[in-house]
Amino acid sequence: MKKKITIIGAGNVGATAAHWALVRNLGNIVLLDVMEGIPQGKALDLWQSGPLDSYSGTVTGSNDYADSADSDVVIITAGLARKPGMSRDDLLAKNVAIVKSCAEQAVKYSPNCFMIVVTNPIDAMVHTAFKVSGLDKSRIIGMAGVLDSARYRTFLADAVGVAPADVNALVMGIHGDKMLPMVRLANVGGVPITDLLSKEKIAEIVLRTQTGGIEIVNHLKTGSAFYTPGLAAVEMAEAVLNDGNRVMACAAYLEGEFGISGYFLGVPVVLGDSGVKRIIEFELTEEEKAALAGSVEAVAKQMEATGL
Repeated sequence: MKKKITIIGAGNVGATAAHWALVRNLGNIVLLDVMEGIPQGKALDLWQSGPLDSYSGTVTGSNDYADSADSDVVIITAGLARKPGMSRDDLLAKNVAIVKSCAEQAVKYSPNCFMIVVTNPIDAMVHTAFKVSGLDKSRIIGMAGVLDSARYRTFLADAVGVAPADVNALVMGIHGDKMLPMVRLANVGGVPITDLLSKEKIAEIVLRTQTGGIEIVNHLKTGSAFYTPGLAAVEMAEAVLNDGNRVMACAAYLEGEFGISGYFLGVPVVLGDSGVKRIIEFELTEEEKAALAGSVEAVAKQMEATGL
């Protein structure tokens, strides 16, 4: 029996995620949105590409949460996107109400789903979904670190002149300006990045990673990134659906790991069929601890602003 993936929000991120999930043959997809005609039209367009590729899943567009029943994975992308001059925090008040409604309706029809939250500000939005859904902490995460790490790896690969796939790099903390690209752990085929690039170049790449989202927003002017965020969410879903035991940086709920409790924060986790199987904890330097504390402080303010 094919797996079922519901993507809530048929905007750029949601529709792109549906495309990636279909191409990767992850199962049957429901593209859900409150706007009549939008999910139906995009789903039909996607479905009709089947004869031109090797996938066999179906794509259904809907405005009715009942069509999402018994989903294995639910990906929430619904919400307002950033525009030039806006921070992720500027979206918080409006997107809290949207994500709250999405999560409540999703678990009403799929109480055993695994939930991935993509809506910004991600760390606060996954907290919101967690509070209202009643899902166990192992079954809900935020998409952030996979995207941020991909950006980090891309910039490093470009600077060194190698394939991005051969760069290993991790970004921890909040999905925002206070994120922590881990310089100490970044390497190219096992060779530390600090042996290949100058301190100045690395610092430039770290800053570009931290501001990677707004760089795209400033180019687009009327929206934000969607190709890589969509794929990042699908990469996470695939690890769960296929019991991949993949190590990915995700906004997971911490209960003492890295000395932090009660927050969703980007950390490396093992994703498989039971969701978050474990958080990979390791010793941080004093500088890294201080940087992560800055992320916690920022997330705490966001969480308080949700009112949950």
